Amino acid sequence: MTDTNAAFTPRVFSGIQPSGGLHLGNYLGAIKRFVDMQGEDFQTVYCMVDLHAITVWQNPTDLRKNTRELCAGFIAAGIDPEQSILINQSQVPEHAQLAWIFNCVARMGWMQRMTQWKDKAGKNTQNASLGLLAYPALMAADILIYHATHVPVGEDQKQHLELTRDIAIKFNHDYGVEFFPLTEPVIEGAATRVMSLRDGSKKMSKSDASDMSRINLTDDADAIAQKIRKARTDPEPLPETLDGLAERPEARNLVNIYAALAETTADAVIAEYGGQQFGTFKPALADLAVERLAPISTEMARLMGEQDEIDRILTRGAERAREITAPILKKTYDIVGMVPPAI
Repeated sequence: MTDTNAAFTPRVFSGIQPSGGLHLGNYLGAIKRFVDMQGEDFQTVYCMVDLHAITVWQNPTDLRKNTRELCAGFIAAGIDPEQSILINQSQVPEHAQLAWIFNCVARMGWMQRMTQWKDKAGKNTQNASLGLLAYPALMAADILIYHATHVPVGEDQKQHLELTRDIAIKFNHDYGVEFFPLTEPVIEGAATRVMSLRDGSKKMSKSDASDMSRINLTDDADAIAQKIRKARTDPEPLPETLDGLAERPEARNLVNIYAALAETTADAVIAEYGGQQFGTFKPALADLAVERLAPISTEMARLMGEQDEIDRILTRGAERAREITAPILKKTYDIVGMVPPAI
């Protein structure tokens, strides 16, 4: 079977778990790219994947708060709920309905090979939830219920995108159709993997014990500037060429962050700041980070004070989403052989 994506409406889907603690890594690695893709020739659908979140137990009050906060973060960062479809996953039931079909298409061996399953389940897999094992089939359903042709993802999700393609291929082959597209991952940008400000070998994470390791999207201008100025570095000046960052993870991380925030390249940053000390570079990065990020935290705070507005946006988003998902699920059921309701 050949790739027939040209026959499908160009459509982007991506989502983030509402697990709380949005930070710079989420913004540069995902949300900023979501915003950038709005201006391109795609229909864009962005999702708070609350069904994925409950693969491990969530406090219900926290889950509701985190879902609204993530929605606020999306909007504050520049996602326009009129231009893009903005939803929380549980309001669009076709996600879960298609996931059951894909549970019956995917193979156990595929699921057990997933790196995130091994990492999150650990050695005691018998105590992990079935949902955690089946997570990638739901992720495939999230994407393919929209016939999404492109998904902006981080490197850590690339394996799940490959599984999504495998599920689409197997479904199409098993039923003799070319119904689901072979979705293309979009992995690009200067800082698709943002590292800790305290340890350049570790990914920036909300679970790090030190709040100084990350810039939260709720941080105000003073906190943002302080964290950049106190970020760990080495005593050497920035190198004259990009190759000089190879064995300097903290320096490389700050250069990549600057490049991503300035919408330029790491090469261009080195061309401007190569040979200069961090005493010069860090204040420039701090000013840039405050300029880009402080307005986001201010708008997030405003939106979290207007939760009815967030709820209305998500309800309208679900209505728009179901105009796409309901016909695709109906056709899927027909292909599989389900008897439809009598007219």
